[in-house]
Amino acid sequence: ADDLPDGLVVADARGRVILFNTLAVQLTGVPAETALGSDFRSALPFVGPDGHDWWEASNPYGGARDRVRQAERSLYLPDEREVLVAARYVRARPEGDLIRLVVTLRDAATRAERTRADLVSEVAHELRSPLTSVKGFTSTLLTKWERLTDKQKLFMLETVNADADRVTRLIHDLLDVSRIESGRLEVRRQVVDLHEAVRRVVAGRVFSGEDEGRFDVRVEGEIPQMWLDPDKLEQILSNLVENGVRHGAGTVSVVIEPCEGGAAVSVRDEGQGIAPETIPRVFRQFWRSKRRSGTGLGLFIVKGLVEAHGGTITVGRAPGGGAEFRFTMPAGAPEFV
Repeated sequence: ADDLPDGLVVADARGRVILFNTLAVQLTGVPAETALGSDFRSALPFVGPDGHDWWEASNPYGGARDRVRQAERSLYLPDEREVLVAARYVRARPEGDLIRLVVTLRDAATRAERTRADLVSEVAHELRSPLTSVKGFTSTLLTKWERLTDKQKLFMLETVNADADRVTRLIHDLLDVSRIESGRLEVRRQVVDLHEAVRRVVAGRVFSGEDEGRFDVRVEGEIPQMWLDPDKLEQILSNLVENGVRHGAGTVSVVIEPCEGGAAVSVRDEGQGIAPETIPRVFRQFWRSKRRSGTGLGLFIVKGLVEAHGGTITVGRAPGGGAEFRFTMPAGAPEFV
């Protein structure tokens, strides 16, 4: 078992670990002497992407008796390290009691190709809907133009225009992901007014139909001169404000304040917030809560844009409830940041 390229863990009919190979020790950090004889859940304390105990959710020794395997998936150790985990259920007879639980482990660093496959799958899924709509409406306009009313034509053209914008946004997101991952993201710095940048983003939301009273923008303290990329700053702010509007509730507050070496911007909403156990995974690619839609790339891109400026971003609970995304940016001329 120690010669295998993967981590291997075997538990008996009672859920006690009877095999824990060397690679399993390396991947989990659990000593073999501690794991052997212990319950499989304590030897492999995995949680899923939603932060819940994976073994409680998958229930290998209970549940449907016709299950024979668990497909490989990303799970997380208590220290937030990611591990690729698959399981096989060995039964005494078909649909009988489980007599062996065989778990294989792989280092998540080997998932690069799988991540690319996931990205292709996600993109294909996101493109299918708008392109189907565009094709359907343009075909209708071309073949039935004379029979359509002006109102019907306008509706179809507006829909095609909106779907084209949606595809364009997705392409921009993919380009950003590529630049972030390859370290080719360029930051073109110039002096920016943080307060004015926030006001422009909020004004854009109001122009799009949001109630002006839903937003609260304020500056607390004297802000130093900031050298930032204005386009990327707008992208960061737009994403976080939209996040508060779409997934939060009540007032969306944007607070600008000085911090050590620069300035901090906090975007807060009054919704349900983000569960504490999922916070460490919010900025990963493809992360989506049950209430979220889209590719799950937005916050990953925001983090990359902030860090490209030398800043940091965190998420937590807002003072009045809801979620708070807070990012900091260093001040100073380009040669000093």
